Amino acid sequence: MTDAEQARDQVREDAVEAALGALDLDTKTRLLAGQDMWSLPAVPEIGLGSLVMSDGPVGVRGVRWTADDPSVALPSPTALAAAWDPALARRAGRLLAQEARRKGVHVLLAPTVNLHRSPLGGRHFECYSEDPYLTGAIGSGYVNGVQDGGVGTTVKHFAGNDAETERFTVDNVIAPRPLRELYLAPFEAIVANAHPWGIMTAYNQVNGVSMTENRHLVNEVLRAEWGFDGYNVSDWMAARSTAGDIEGGLDVAMPGPTTVYGPALAAAVRAGEVPESAVDGAVRNVLRLAARVGLLKGAPAVVAEPPSGIDGQALARELAVRGCVLVRNEGGALPLAPGRTVALLGAAARDARVLGGGSATVFPERVVSPLDGLTAALPDGALTYAVGADPSDELTPADQGFVLRAVCRDASGAVLGEGSLPTGQVQWIGDDLPAGAAYETMASIEVTGTFLPRESGEHAFGTRGLGAFTLAVGGETLWDGVQELGNEADPFEAFFGAPSERARTTLTAGEPVEVSLTYQVPDMSALPLKAVMFSFLHLGPRRDPDELIAEAARAAAAADTAVVVVATTERVESEGFDRTGLGLPGRQDDLVRAVAAANPNTVVVVNAGSPVELPWREDVAAVLLTWFPGQEGGAALADVLLGAAEPGGRLPTTWPARLADAPVTEVVPTEGRLEYREGLFIGYRAYEKHAVVPAFPFGHGLGYTDWTYDSLEAGADTVRVRLTNTGTRPGREVVQVYLAPVADGVERPASWLAAFAGVEAGPGESVEAEIALPARAFEIWDEAARGWRRIGGTYEVRASRSHTDTRLTAAVDIV
Repeated sequence: MTDAEQARDQVREDAVEAALGALDLDTKTRLLAGQDMWSLPAVPEIGLGSLVMSDGPVGVRGVRWTADDPSVALPSPTALAAAWDPALARRAGRLLAQEARRKGVHVLLAPTVNLHRSPLGGRHFECYSEDPYLTGAIGSGYVNGVQDGGVGTTVKHFAGNDAETERFTVDNVIAPRPLRELYLAPFEAIVANAHPWGIMTAYNQVNGVSMTENRHLVNEVLRAEWGFDGYNVSDWMAARSTAGDIEGGLDVAMPGPTTVYGPALAAAVRAGEVPESAVDGAVRNVLRLAARVGLLKGAPAVVAEPPSGIDGQALARELAVRGCVLVRNEGGALPLAPGRTVALLGAAARDARVLGGGSATVFPERVVSPLDGLTAALPDGALTYAVGADPSDELTPADQGFVLRAVCRDASGAVLGEGSLPTGQVQWIGDDLPAGAAYETMASIEVTGTFLPRESGEHAFGTRGLGAFTLAVGGETLWDGVQELGNEADPFEAFFGAPSERARTTLTAGEPVEVSLTYQVPDMSALPLKAVMFSFLHLGPRRDPDELIAEAARAAAAADTAVVVVATTERVESEGFDRTGLGLPGRQDDLVRAVAAANPNTVVVVNAGSPVELPWREDVAAVLLTWFPGQEGGAALADVLLGAAEPGGRLPTTWPARLADAPVTEVVPTEGRLEYREGLFIGYRAYEKHAVVPAFPFGHGLGYTDWTYDSLEAGADTVRVRLTNTGTRPGREVVQVYLAPVADGVERPASWLAAFAGVEAGPGESVEAEIALPARAFEIWDEAARGWRRIGGTYEVRASRSHTDTRLTAAVDIV
């Protein structure tokens, strides 16, 4: 920190202390409880503005969960991590800061830096990697970028929130070494390298203590040991104990206004159950955050002038390209040669899934599907399309062909307010209501508009959510009934889970029809959180799957190259539940096999946020992983397939050949406890230990050029690798440095990622990567000493293209 920065920091601290001293107990405790779903209250008497938070991490939703307020949608965090480029992550963060400022948001509830402990983790797509070092590096870049723009971050979910099953109550039992070396390591790295302004504590327990009450991990480790000086906010509805949470280091309980803080906390102080000094410490952290983002009078914001404007569409496209991982490319199948005809196949090619489900959802202004991208990039007549196979036979939110509005009425039928609803999903939480509408007076919500079918035949309509509904199509009531609460343990499962088909009716392509879904709003007076969440669903006509696959095979046979897009669905990857398998849904595997049999030049594009089984992977010419590629995914895909850009990604997590090969498949607690029995051995560390060959190893990824690794020089703190681009195109290489102890008596992985660097070179050019080795790479957590211990001895330093593709080695002696 420069002298000028230190001076400004001191001014902020002085302003914080002055503001704190002017507050009474009731105001202080009110400041620690959300005033609504997304914000903290203003205190005009001390010049404090209302601090607004918003979900991320691929965009900034703002305080309204609606497509009326669109957001730039970037690729999923797995795609961002696949670029192996902290500087690129920083640019992504700066764009999100720009989006936040545009929407009046001061704090972004991101990034998610939990680990890919198991590929069954339902929120896998929202996290970066199975490796703590890579996760910490990408997360640091992201946090630095967002805060470069003067917007705060909340690194989440601290800690051990690595699965979704029973996430509100599960006790994750993690031994001290893996807790420190794996699950806490990304948080520690980000605190050290990015100085985040916020941390979000998780729902779960760790070793018997709820994270919102975990005094040891929050006060002793996060604050005292690591030096974190930001604010600590609960995950939404995670705070459950007034005294336990404030003494456990939780600063803010969200959402409000009914929480365990506020009046309840003031009463606890007056009753002698909580010291007021604990309240003061929490308020100080909140005021410091407000000062940093420019909301406290007399305190200069950390960023006076935000960075210059960023083109969101262009960066979203670049990120999608850089995150694409080409895992197979036999005979130089890609890039496609000019003049080739292409058969594009798969329902996901037309209706792309560009982001994951749950609280990470944002609504982009536009989405470029693979069909859109290739149609724009190829000459007329070069592209044909066939559905082939749909990944889902479930109803989905009304989208394609629907023009909808949500109309709110009182008990007399009078209109209170209305707004457009492009996706058929009503997701109103807290004050997120159309202008004029209020929970106290709102009796019904009608989703109404028109539907223009793109196919003739029998269309299915349905609902998702709880309560009383009336469904009408073409002026005829097709269903009138009530959806009761089932066995859902997680509210997200109730609102985003299984859809219910209500009726079918025959429609004609190109002939519009009126549609309506009316929902009776229940009495919410006793609820701590006001919300209305339901969906109007639709499913088009179902053709015989065998006919569709045969049609796709004929199209493939008639083209020079077949490109099949396969995908997961929101029922496979989303928040609130874990996966039960890694297979692609529907008949997509059958589609790929049929197309590959019809055309040896078959390229498969995998549109999934996390690993899936690819049993046909050796039967096709190329496999390209695009993750959830964001709003510009189709344009980026065209760039990569046609060679306008090189696929830049490397795997941030190991892809197993089959679920049975995955080292960790236990994500369901037993009697409320989930034992992390695998200890240190997750991801590539476990594959190596058990000598299991994955489908694609950690760090793997192919480009459009070739590289030779010419020399390696290794010391105790620096590695130098010289390499040459021996191909015919410019390219980027990710040099990965792994350490392997030659011989010692310490139980630890056989090798681990210590550092990495990206280099670029033109054809025939040589380049040198100088890579710093962090001291922590040679340390383990010593449980007996309760500290880090450096392990001396001889290490093999490996310069590699992936965890299993070592190009050069050197020995280094560590003392």
